[in-house]
Amino acid sequence: MQRSGVRKLILFAIVVAAMQAAGCGDDKPQGVTASNAAASAVAASASTDQAGPAPREPSLVVSGPIIVEHEVDLTAQRDGVVAKVFYDVPARVKAGTLLAQLDDRQLQAQLESARAKSRSVEDDLNNWKAEREVMEADYTRAQQAGAQGLISVQQVQHAKYEVESRDWDIKRVTELLNNARDDEHSLELEVEKTKIIAPFDALVARRYIRESQSVAKGDRLFWVTSEAPLLVRFTLPEGRFGKVHVGQQFGVDSPDAVGEHHLARVREISPVVDPASGTFEVLVELAGNPGSLRPGMTASVHLDQLQ
Repeated sequence: MQRSGVRKLILFAIVVAAMQAAGCGDDKPQGVTASNAAASAVAASASTDQAGPAPREPSLVVSGPIIVEHEVDLTAQRDGVVAKVFYDVPARVKAGTLLAQLDDRQLQAQLESARAKSRSVEDDLNNWKAEREVMEADYTRAQQAGAQGLISVQQVQHAKYEVESRDWDIKRVTELLNNARDDEHSLELEVEKTKIIAPFDALVARRYIRESQSVAKGDRLFWVTSEAPLLVRFTLPEGRFGKVHVGQQFGVDSPDAVGEHHLARVREISPVVDPASGTFEVLVELAGNPGSLRPGMTASVHLDQLQ
């Protein structure tokens, strides 16, 4: 009896296992399906992480020299000999400061002679004007005497012509005085040309002359430059036209000023594109303390994304 019971239990277990296998068929268990879905999600996430964000256009870096708006070579306006040099490199001077003086002794003598001539002609003119007043008084008396029949008509006309003659003399001497004053003014301008004057607040960057040196008209004497504001001029490809605006800020640094970072604002933008190069010009002005940056250094301008 015991063996018969055991056999029944074994048969029952086999039948149950067969029914479970037949009932599931080809379908996969729910647990397996959920596991595969999770694996697919993980794979998709990994694929997205590997692809990363969409690539962006790299920032544009352009280079150019640091310049200033006021920078000029002072040249001799006339021939002469350098009498005195008052300032040398690296002096800082105000506008109108006398930097050097050419020998002007001969010009000064000529100027004094011209001034004396002007004074002489002016005195002569005043004398003619005084004589004219006398002639005018004589003519008035002649008119009164002629009206009373005391003198002839010819005498009255003679007095009239005397007044008219003095009028012409006054006009002639007036022109002589104008010419004398023009000569005087011309010599004053020549004297001014012997003075080498700073045209603006500047730094004396270079001196080309020495005392007692002879210079000719057009020779370089000094190179003077302002120190601020510092500017950088560069070009951009035409594809960037319209993407840069006045007032826009960019970062600026220089290999000559390691560790310094500055800001620059767009000051001017060329309204046209150069057809030969396909570029347009941009001028930026450095803002704030320039630090160790100086005119003539090379600066790099870092442009942000301009799209």
